[in-house]
Amino acid sequence: MTPIIAPDLESIQQIQEIPKEIFYPSEDGEPLAETSVHADAIIATVAVLRNYLAEKFAERSPVVLADQFLYYAQGFSRLRVAPDVMVIFDIPQQPYDNYKIWETGKVPSIILEMTSASTQAHDQAKKRELYESIGVQEYWLFDPKGEWITEKLRGYRRQANLPENEEASLVYDAIADGLSQVLGLRLEVEDSLINFYRQDNGEKLLIPSELFAALQEQTQRAESAEERARLAELEAQKLRDRLATLGIEA
Repeated sequence: MTPIIAPDLESIQQIQEIPKEIFYPSEDGEPLAETSVHADAIIATVAVLRNYLAEKFAERSPVVLADQFLYYAQGFSRLRVAPDVMVIFDIPQQPYDNYKIWETGKVPSIILEMTSASTQAHDQAKKRELYESIGVQEYWLFDPKGEWITEKLRGYRRQANLPENEEASLVYDAIADGLSQVLGLRLEVEDSLINFYRQDNGEKLLIPSELFAALQEQTQRAESAEERARLAELEAQKLRDRLATLGIEA
């Protein structure tokens, strides 16, 4: 993806007038992910989170974006980054070609990056520093191939109750329990995907292929139950017929 340019916040604040006509591109011609493994992890994560958040929040469902430019400084079209997955709360549920923080005043609450050996330096240092500085509450790194993160999944959370003068400092703590406070979910690794579990009942959130398999199983059970009921009715009718031949009404 396009190299990250860390914001020079002091210089930005000194600029009094922002040009009215600035083009903010929505794509850079780069692919969604490095490999199909990374792409599958992104797609599965987006599908799971969209389904879960839509069910949990209904019409106020947070927006889940994937591989789209996040612009974090108005007037500077090069100050951007393209998170693999980001979740933004309390913004209109509508299509976004890109996301500009100043248009809604809302920073992504959680960002997940599908990392690899070739993106390690950016993901581990530059992106982490950027996300800390703009106020992202949680930052998760998922290495589906285990190329540089032995446990494959690593999360960071902003410290609570920070003094105002430390808001822009590096304030992430490592997440040791696998819990996302932002989502209310527990994250675990299974092969090359992230599994998400509800904290209230421990239920696993199913990816689309698992949902399809579960639907097929339920359909087969319903059909089997219907067939059993049909056969039972046939047997009952036979008994009623035999009783009728004996002059006994059932």
